[in-house]
Amino acid sequence: MRAFVFPGQGAQTIGMGKALADAYPAARAVFDEVDEALGEDLSGLIWGGEIEDLTLTANAQPALMATSLAAMRALEAEGVTVQAASFVAGHSLGEYSALAAAGAITVADTARLLRARGTAMQDAVPVGVGAMAAILGLDFDAVKEVAAEAAQGDVCQAANDNDPAQVVVSGHKAAVERAVDIAKAKGAKRALLLPVSAPFHCSLMQPAADAMAQALADVEIRTPAVPVVANVLAQAEADGSKLADLLVKQVTGSVRWRESVMYMAAEGVTEVYEIGAGKALSGMIKRIDRAVSTAAVGTPDDVVAAAAAINA
Repeated sequence: MRAFVFPGQGAQTIGMGKALADAYPAARAVFDEVDEALGEDLSGLIWGGEIEDLTLTANAQPALMATSLAAMRALEAEGVTVQAASFVAGHSLGEYSALAAAGAITVADTARLLRARGTAMQDAVPVGVGAMAAILGLDFDAVKEVAAEAAQGDVCQAANDNDPAQVVVSGHKAAVERAVDIAKAKGAKRALLLPVSAPFHCSLMQPAADAMAQALADVEIRTPAVPVVANVLAQAEADGSKLADLLVKQVTGSVRWRESVMYMAAEGVTEVYEIGAGKALSGMIKRIDRAVSTAAVGTPDDVVAAAAAINA
């Protein structure tokens, strides 16, 4: 069994997806559709802009989705449909890419939702008030204890359970800084603040969750072609009527990526293809379960290789 997974924020690079768009008309059509949906030349920014502008949350989120969907369309051109996977999953914003790939949301609606999500997440907390930090070498339960000790009346939560040795905390800046010191004292190999513009996946994001509830109320979410392993559940959901609620909860909830990968492996997944920019998820998956093979699909050569393996 195999799964298709879709990367989250941080994977963005200038030029991502350009070779796919040049090689596959269906891939270029995705970028054109996203540009039209947003009413701007986002593809121009992705392929020739400044990384500082691309990294802005409101740009990075639809840009990464566009790149993932372009790679998916390239795979389809080589005879691989999403139904070649038993599950799809995505890391944070990647869950929207997974839903679009599985046909639950149109590409245009997904682009508009991610623009709204990125803007709402950025606006939820004034710059400098919140922070996030990566804790390396402590497991999720240990980091939850660190976060609780660091809170001291502020918000500090274990936000991303990425793999057995990497957990991200999120919250008020002072509390997150305390968590870094506490984690080091408790034996973390490393603990460092992350270069992010807002404290994602914690209760400070509640205004963004409210905004997404409104935005999602206006969008049709259909039953996905294959089950989606939801971040907040760490298990599969195929009921279109429940997916919007899970996307709202995801804004303030923990990204349960380690558990999601463990769930897919327990269900029989032995191959995972990372669809879109970068290889960050592949690295996490290897640290979660070495028995699962991974391959990144972000260039035309990657697409041809993946299609050959899947169609074999």
